[in-house]
Amino acid sequence: MLYRETFDNGPGGWFGWVSNAAGPKPLEVHAGCLVSRSPWWIDYNHAPPGAGYLHLLAMLLTRGPFGEHQREVAGENRFVSGGFGTDFTNAKLTLRLKGELHARGAKFCLLVQSLQNGICSGWLLTGQPFRVTTDWSEQTVCAVPDASQWTSLGSRHDRSDFYGTIPLPDVLANVNTNILLVLFPLDVVPMGPPPGDPHRLRPEKDYPVWRSRLPEGYVLIDEVRIEFP
Repeated sequence: MLYRETFDNGPGGWFGWVSNAAGPKPLEVHAGCLVSRSPWWIDYNHAPPGAGYLHLLAMLLTRGPFGEHQREVAGENRFVSGGFGTDFTNAKLTLRLKGELHARGAKFCLLVQSLQNGICSGWLLTGQPFRVTTDWSEQTVCAVPDASQWTSLGSRHDRSDFYGTIPLPDVLANVNTNILLVLFPLDVVPMGPPPGDPHRLRPEKDYPVWRSRLPEGYVLIDEVRIEFP
């Protein structure tokens, strides 16, 4: 079974993220390309002792129903309306992309998330990052059930009631929350002394950061394909 999104008729369910408080935001769509530009929000939900901070460039919910605001932000979710399932075990995801990105040590990776028994578990495919170049390229990654290829996000100190780690095979078998394209890890450096442990506080909410240490640029995605076994 093959999911294919070309963005010729809008975002197709793909969207960006403002913050924990503000929620989803629309992404630009120009000439059949999805566009994500910096500055990106610093996702601090997985700060140490979790895996760390990340930027959320684009995401797609894998299951409905969807509220009015979600539909206005992301348009029709053609993944869900197309009847695609949530078993991503050994699924191949292909992007046609280009851009200009000062990554500053971050990798552009696939993230999958599953909610099971009240715990949301995210795994990053850090062993198979995408390359963002100024020329168009087509790149494929495979969601292999091999934990050595992935990084579990875990949770920051005060979110373990919701975020945690579920075994990778169980997550891949039921990616019932979303898939995301993210930048990870981020070098989050406080601008001046923070008012406490920076990992227990929230960057850009409780203290300013040096944005010059974070990724900058833009990514254009012309096509997304997911081939399910």
